[in-house]
Amino acid sequence: MSRQLLIYKSAVPVSAARHGDVSVEANDSFAFSADVNAVPLMAVEFPRAAAEYAIVFTAEGEEVMPAVILGVRNSQNLFLSSDSRWKADYIPAFIRRYPFVFSSGDGKALTLCIDESHPGVNRVGKGNALFGADKKPTPYVEKVLEFLKEFQIQFERTRQFCRSLKELQLLEPMQANVTTPQGENISLGGFLGIKRERLRQLSGEQLEKLVKTDELELLYLHLASLRNFTDFKDRIAGTHADAETKAT
Repeated sequence: MSRQLLIYKSAVPVSAARHGDVSVEANDSFAFSADVNAVPLMAVEFPRAAAEYAIVFTAEGEEVMPAVILGVRNSQNLFLSSDSRWKADYIPAFIRRYPFVFSSGDGKALTLCIDESHPGVNRVGKGNALFGADKKPTPYVEKVLEFLKEFQIQFERTRQFCRSLKELQLLEPMQANVTTPQGENISLGGFLGIKRERLRQLSGEQLEKLVKTDELELLYLHLASLRNFTDFKDRIAGTHADAETKAT
């Protein structure tokens, strides 16, 4: 559940009793993600994300999930500008669904929740209302539910993809080394990557299965995306430049 609530501070179930007069005003600020250096990524997002992000795998207990690296230090998101705009063409779905999220209390039933600390949440009618005068969810909420349901479907598919990687013993610990424009060497670890040698050792039957499920393509997208670690040097330089401009 910690992965699900990574960027949420006060997520509570949405209800007419509590949120009957609540609206959500959209804005272009992603300040809520300033303190995270990685977020989960769904397998279906690999083709878009691989062009701009380093895709890795992270383990939490027995579960493995893909993630995109956003910064080389803890509590650092290098994909934000000084005014908290997102500095990439593709924005991960995990970020886009905020301030909404599904919560599972008993492991089965899913409950729509909202982070009430989001600056767009208000009771003065700005933006999209959550409930109408009849206390029923508005079309806006219905669209949110559709997005989250699709996210949940892709989440389960991604979990199955990662189970396959574990069964095939394709994952190994990895470490990335980044040199800042100031010459500082930073080592980033705690994540997993595909073991190339093990991939070469797979049988024809195992490879055929990966091809039929399109999972082999995902593995190569992951490997290709690791080149994006080299871009962090430029992002660090850009962050310093933004800070200096803001200070001036």
